[in-house]
Amino acid sequence: MLTGNKGEWSEIYTLLKIIGDGKLYAGDKNLNRIERLIFPIVKVLRTETNGTYEFSYKDTLVLIKYGLEEFKIPIIEFHKKASSLLSYLKNAAGSSFSHEETEEFINNFKCRSIKASSSVKSDIQIIIHDMNTGTQPVLGFSIKSQLGGASTLLNAGKTTNFIYKITNTSLSDNDIKVINSISSRSKIMDRINAIIKKNGILEFQHPENRTFDNNLKLIDTSLPTLLSDMLLLYYTTKINNVKELVDKISKLNPLKFDILSKHPYYSYKIKRFLNDIALGMVPSKVWTGTFDATGGYLIVKDNGDILCYHIYNRNEFEDYLLNNTKLETASSSRHGFGFIYKHDKDLLFNLNLQIRFLK
Repeated sequence: MLTGNKGEWSEIYTLLKIIGDGKLYAGDKNLNRIERLIFPIVKVLRTETNGTYEFSYKDTLVLIKYGLEEFKIPIIEFHKKASSLLSYLKNAAGSSFSHEETEEFINNFKCRSIKASSSVKSDIQIIIHDMNTGTQPVLGFSIKSQLGGASTLLNAGKTTNFIYKITNTSLSDNDIKVINSISSRSKIMDRINAIIKKNGILEFQHPENRTFDNNLKLIDTSLPTLLSDMLLLYYTTKINNVKELVDKISKLNPLKFDILSKHPYYSYKIKRFLNDIALGMVPSKVWTGTFDATGGYLIVKDNGDILCYHIYNRNEFEDYLLNNTKLETASSSRHGFGFIYKHDKDLLFNLNLQIRFLK
């Protein structure tokens, strides 16, 4: 019996749904369809641990190739099974569950998994017909579902810590002990405020991880400082939405850009940052700027609609990332941030960057 959580079952739902629909709708920054951007599907490719499945069309049938075997199933059956699975997922409880009807259906073409193989970079590949150019590009996608819990874009780790030096004040050992012992629900904000009450200033030094620092500078040399300003704003206010943080930073203009002509310096740089994370950049590995096979996202909305965001339509993709992400606070003890510590003669304080999609 196949079991999985809502996010995992969303992968097989996506497969059934898009094959049944025979087309993809592009989405805008607010998760609405862009009616003029429709991509007819020529073929769908899904790789599991036991091989790759090819789904194509002939009249009212879906043709499925798996190794030397071929199967023919009416398109309407994919519609029915996708609808049935969606109804089940909306009401399913628990962290892991099965769905016998779906399992029986996919077994008809010897599909044995609800998830794509972890050895491939994209959850699914789709060959579309581009009506503007007449070409049939192969687009790779990662599947993100709103049916389950919101997924992360950038996972927290010591690699995503930013180091700040406490200046403009002298804190005694007792002051440090008292501040570090603050254990309120908003303890990091309260510890920073306690430092500020002592006339302290958090002065950004550099990201803790050198590789992440250099990855950011490769994207844009001002990114480490820009992100440090956003982090400090996040941890000292109640603003967590990335778009709102960017809007606020743009008004403050801490990097002193020439804004007389209203160039969108801050949003442009953060969009490029989010785009590179989405398409392969991780903090601990050297980033060369080469995007991997996962060129975009298929978003499964909570009503079952599926929207396409792809580097193929870069503007919509970046607008989506900016408008649908937030910063959040990970475990400070696990990742080593949110307290004062000494290094040589300096007093330092780390803040951590983690980015999650909005639900």
